[in-house]
Amino acid sequence: MCKDCGCSLTRQGTGHQHDHNPGHHHEQLHTNPQLNDKKTLSVIHKILDKNDIEAGHNRAHFEAHHITAFNLMSSPGSGKTTLLEQLKEYTPLNYAVIEGDLETSRDADRLIAKGINAYQIQTGSACHLDAFMVHGALHHLPLEGLDICFVENVGNLVCPASYDVGTHKNIVLLSVPEGDDKIEKYPVMFRRADLVLITKCDLLPYFDFNVDEAKAQLKKLNPATQILEISIKHGDSMRALAQWIEQHRQGAQ
Repeated sequence: MCKDCGCSLTRQGTGHQHDHNPGHHHEQLHTNPQLNDKKTLSVIHKILDKNDIEAGHNRAHFEAHHITAFNLMSSPGSGKTTLLEQLKEYTPLNYAVIEGDLETSRDADRLIAKGINAYQIQTGSACHLDAFMVHGALHHLPLEGLDICFVENVGNLVCPASYDVGTHKNIVLLSVPEGDDKIEKYPVMFRRADLVLITKCDLLPYFDFNVDEAKAQLKKLNPATQILEISIKHGDSMRALAQWIEQHRQGAQ
C-alpha cells in the first residue's frame, strides 16, 4: 500500500497536488531503501491526512449536488468499464464516471460513445487515484442533474484501498479468471468493500473458481460486505446490481 511503499509522495509531498505526470519522483522513491524510517513515515502520514481532508471536501461537494459517489476498485481486466457501459441499460439513474488510468483516454472514450458523461484522469505512473485528482476531475463534469458519480480507480488490488477519494461506498470487483485466491492474498481492499462483485460468472464452467469458497473468504474478512455474482450476459444479475445501487444511493443522502 502507498502508506508503506512511499509512492504517495508523488504529488502532495512535492507540493504539486495536481501533477498528473509524477513518474520522476515515483521512481526515486522506489529506489530509496529508507522508506520505513520515522521521518519518512511522518511525511507519509501527513500526506494521508491531507488526502482525507480533501476527500471530505469532495464528499461535501457531491452531497451539495445530491449525488452519491461509488469508488470502483479491482485489478486490471476485471470488467469495470464494461460493467459501467452496460449498467446504463438497467437503471434510469443518471450517472457520470471519473476514469483513472496511467495512460490513454480509452476507457472514457468508450463510455462517452455510449452517451455516458466521463472524464479521464491520466496518472502517469501513480498506481491509484487520490482525493486531489478526483477534485480536479469534478470541475470537468456537469454535476447538475446527476444522481451518481462512479470513480473507476486505477486497476490495482493494493494501493487504491488506502486512499479515500471522497466517495460514499466502495465496490470491489473480482473476476472469475483471476481466481478465488486473490481475496486472501490482497485482503485490505476486500475488508473495505461495501459490495463485492464476482464478475464474468458466465465463465465459471471454464475456470477453477469456487464461488462458495470465495464468499466464505469474503465474509471472514468482512462480515458486513454484500456479494453479488455478475455477468453482463445475464440480465437478472445486472438488475440486481442496479437495485443495490438504487438502495444505497438513497441511503447515502
